[in-house]
Amino acid sequence: MTIWYVVIGIVVILVIAIISMYNGLIRLKNRVEEAWSDIDVQLKRRYDLIPNLISTVKGYAAHEQETFEKVVNARSAAMSAQASGDAEAQGQAENALSSTLKSIFALAENYPDLKANTNFLELQRELSDTENKIQASRRFYNGNVRDFNTKIQVFPNNMIAGWLKFTARKFFEIENEVEKQNVEVKF
Repeated sequence: MTIWYVVIGIVVILVIAIISMYNGLIRLKNRVEEAWSDIDVQLKRRYDLIPNLISTVKGYAAHEQETFEKVVNARSAAMSAQASGDAEAQGQAENALSSTLKSIFALAENYPDLKANTNFLELQRELSDTENKIQASRRFYNGNVRDFNTKIQVFPNNMIAGWLKFTARKFFEIENEVEKQNVEVKF
């Protein structure tokens, strides 16, 4: 009779352990998805601000059309990548957009009247704030991806994760060295 109690006890402990591991994996998976959603919210804010920034700057520097076209094209590419749902393509498009936005701020350095315009200053502040929030969201996402990937790779979670088809997530990162460099604007 005591053997049955031991067997039942072991089975109960195993079931509780499996349930606990599963719940932990689900909790981390949901955190990763929440973090990705956070990035989307900040990107939407960025997309809404860009047209306002461009129209303000265009009024002062109409002959710098190429810079504006690059920003508009990068914004369109980023929005298309976001709609596709491909995290890697979205990361590349967002990094390209960040690079082109830097050129708007560099352009402002050459137009003192533009720098003094209150509309431009407010939009620049908002866009800078948004860029900072996007960076924070990316760090938050990458931290959650790290935790999730670690959880599904350590023993005994890796057995449960493999059995339930949990897969590692990719980090949101800069793809190449060009995107890591400062933007240079020449006139």
